[in-house]
Amino acid sequence: MEGVKMKKILTIAGSDSCGGAGIQADLKAMSANGTYGMSVITAITAQNSMGVFGAQEVSDEIIKKQIEVIYEDIDVDAVKVGMLSSSNIMNIVKENLLKYKAKNIVIDPVMISKSGFSLLKEEAIETMKNFISIGDLVTPNIPEAEVLTSMKIKTEADMIEA
Repeated sequence: MEGVKMKKILTIAGSDSCGGAGIQADLKAMSANGTYGMSVITAITAQNSMGVFGAQEVSDEIIKKQIEVIYEDIDVDAVKVGMLSSSNIMNIVKENLLKYKAKNIVIDPVMISKSGFSLLKEEAIETMKNFISIGDLVTPNIPEAEVLTSMKIKTEADMIEA
């Protein structure tokens, strides 16, 4: 495959200290698939295999600056968006992805950890419903899809409708 350029993928998400989710898992998946992974960290979590025990957002200014410096230097082929815990962070990310005409956007609307820790502020749910409109592909799990669509999902037909 001589002459084929390695695809460059940007992940915008929270950092998982255990490595099983978030930025760390995204970068591992990108590497395993032969792509070059870059990251914008939106939050830092304290977690292990048993659950999430704390989270702290990164400042708005540094989130914006991380996106700016990547796009001003590198031709990004795709973007994967994960944990955006507040409306303000969503607005910053959306504004900048639109500004830089980001392409191939995959949105994983991370809302709650498997252990039940809330990763999206309650007041940001409506913003998330609007934010996902910039995605080319949205990948909620069933509980997230139920919140975003305000419907119960029990069957495959429900999944399609949602």
